[in-house]
Amino acid sequence: MWGSSDGERADGPRPFGSSTAEPADPPRASGLSVEERGGLTGEFGLAGEGPDPARLRAALAGCGLGDTGPYTVVAASLAPRGAAGDAAAALAEALRHLPSAARAVTEGPDGGATAVVAPDPDAGYDVRARLGEVWPLIHGCRPEAAPHAGVSGPVDAPERLPAGLAQARYALAAARVAGPAGPRVVGLGDLDGLDMLLAGVPADVREVYRDTVLGPLRKAGRGSAPMLLETLESFLAHDRSWARTAEALHVHVNTVHYRVSRIEELTGRDLSRLDHAADLRAALLCR
Repeated sequence: MWGSSDGERADGPRPFGSSTAEPADPPRASGLSVEERGGLTGEFGLAGEGPDPARLRAALAGCGLGDTGPYTVVAASLAPRGAAGDAAAALAEALRHLPSAARAVTEGPDGGATAVVAPDPDAGYDVRARLGEVWPLIHGCRPEAAPHAGVSGPVDAPERLPAGLAQARYALAAARVAGPAGPRVVGLGDLDGLDMLLAGVPADVREVYRDTVLGPLRKAGRGSAPMLLETLESFLAHDRSWARTAEALHVHVNTVHYRVSRIEELTGRDLSRLDHAADLRAALLCR
């Protein structure tokens, strides 16, 4: 079980979405955890058409989050998924370690969890960085389940919370792909390369893109397909250097020229062009 830190409640997190209505704890002057049953994301539909502004502001105020921001949205999941409420419990426990921050945690229908966090503007810390410090400790409480989290950028108003949720979910998808077996927290600032950017793209979209771009190579024949894909990967990894690719593959440079010409013919891409090379690199990363 995930426990509670000093000075916090010992009865564990209280995720939104409970069928039994219960008033939220009164906001604390120190800005510590405030959680409500009833559902910011569930009842007010942050992931859908968008919340009713007045009701959302009232709910935020009731949770001690205030109605002006700034907020940070965090999405979390466990792999394997675990029992109902496990992800919400893990996320709530991690957020207890954020000083001077009000928070509200809800369990999602997919077994994940979402939180809206309102750090004290004078606290002087970054939510993504602080969660990154705590996350291995959360994993240590249950080593068989790898926790993943995605953190949004600052959200300056309640009406922007749906956009913050979309950012957090995108970052969460990237965390799952980048570190499937270990604890990982990803924020928007971590999307600093094509591989991390693509990791947040839904798996079915990556699959379609990969098949569209690399499909002609994969259908080139049993013997040719693996050879052409290996040559393409090596050629791009060595900055399209004929000599270094030949050395890496232990073939003559003329062989590399022939294979690259064949790749260009099949894919309709010219590897001397940066945009075409980027297309093929992205498709390789989607495998």
